Amino acid sequence: NKYNHYNYVCMVLFSYGGMDMAQGLGWNMYTGNADTQQFSFSWFIGFIIGAVLGALAVTHVAKFYFYCVAIVTNLVDAIICVSAPYNYDAMVAARYIGGIGIGFATIAFLIHNSEAAPDTARGKWCAVEQSGMGLGIAVQVIMDSDWNPYNNIAANQVHGIIGIVFSLVAIGILILSVESPIYHLRRNNYNEASDCQWQLLEKKATSKDYDAAFEEKKTYVSEGVHESIGHDLAVAVVPFIKMLICRCLVAFSFSIPLTQTIIASTIVWQGTMYAWPIIVWRVLRFLGTIIGIVVMDFLGRKLLTIVGLACMGGLMLGMASIYSNVLFTISTYYMGELCRISMVFQMFAGLFVACTPAYLGEAFPMRIKPFLIALIVIIEQLIHIIVICTFKTSLHTFYQYYLAVGIILLVCMVFLLITLPETKKTTLREAGHRFRRLHDIFAH
Repeated sequence: NKYNHYNYVCMVLFSYGGMDMAQGLGWNMYTGNADTQQFSFSWFIGFIIGAVLGALAVTHVAKFYFYCVAIVTNLVDAIICVSAPYNYDAMVAARYIGGIGIGFATIAFLIHNSEAAPDTARGKWCAVEQSGMGLGIAVQVIMDSDWNPYNNIAANQVHGIIGIVFSLVAIGILILSVESPIYHLRRNNYNEASDCQWQLLEKKATSKDYDAAFEEKKTYVSEGVHESIGHDLAVAVVPFIKMLICRCLVAFSFSIPLTQTIIASTIVWQGTMYAWPIIVWRVLRFLGTIIGIVVMDFLGRKLLTIVGLACMGGLMLGMASIYSNVLFTISTYYMGELCRISMVFQMFAGLFVACTPAYLGEAFPMRIKPFLIALIVIIEQLIHIIVICTFKTSLHTFYQYYLAVGIILLVCMVFLLITLPETKKTTLREAGHRFRRLHDIFAH
């Protein structure tokens, strides 16, 4: 079936986006460019611009063209990295351009996957967004932490070469991709929608499978277009609050304080940053995401979300306790403990973040979904920007940051335990209705 092709395209797109993101969160030590706040937050600003443009265009433009734009912007970003690796202004411009492409593609991807994925595998395929980002972050972190500054090739050039390869692979796969039937149904193009539905089904699917899937799509569209915008906005208030809290916590799973902590603790514990803990730190994040993808549609998204947040909050408070005593920061034993806590934290962070894309795609009414998804991911990027611009490196600020964020994670975990629905193996329409409840304690 052709459904997977879009997922493969986005996997490689988001992987390069993850590499750019990691550069802005402390993993640009050997680029030869000034490590300024502008360099760090430029990609996130670009993402915000892309998300706004994506929300405005997604209902009017086929997803194929969205991904074409994202591929082109990523390719331009990568080419600039290869051709001008030491030019600060060029590199900042490249990061803006790359961020625009990823923000643009994110809106289309979350909507397309929530519409086109099978009900029994929607969580898995929506999580491609976070698995792609996680893979890219891992590549950048491992490359940067083990980079030899005396190499004949610049770190940014290798970064760009990887981006060019990813973009070319994405172009090759994109040609084989297929649109969501809902896109055509909203334009009353029933023949095109029917053809897309057949292509999205597995080869062993029967006419009965097709009829059931296509009828559900038609019901979803009919329900979405016949309600007023005022009604959609009213019923979206509760889901918006839930998803705003849930998705924005993703910003705390990978940040500059966490980067500086793993580097400092590794240096004290191992005597050098060229050691295994940093590699394991990133691999565990990606591994956690993969575990989430594998079990999400069986164990449920809510269980993984709550377990992930509970462990993240507890582990972050553990990091705060170590930073509460200045003598611990020069102790090999305590820095070793901090390093281990940081690695385990990333494992559970990967488990948690894997669940958020599916929830975003399910939560909102059809017509206003692009704008609410865009608003939430924009706020997520603003949290990154605020941390980049306000966090000052000192032992006291690390303690304050980890204490505050640890408490936030645990409080939000309790809130989501009470309010977040379980949506595994439900239709997109049923999942949206569940989100409208004020509370939903039990897993279904």
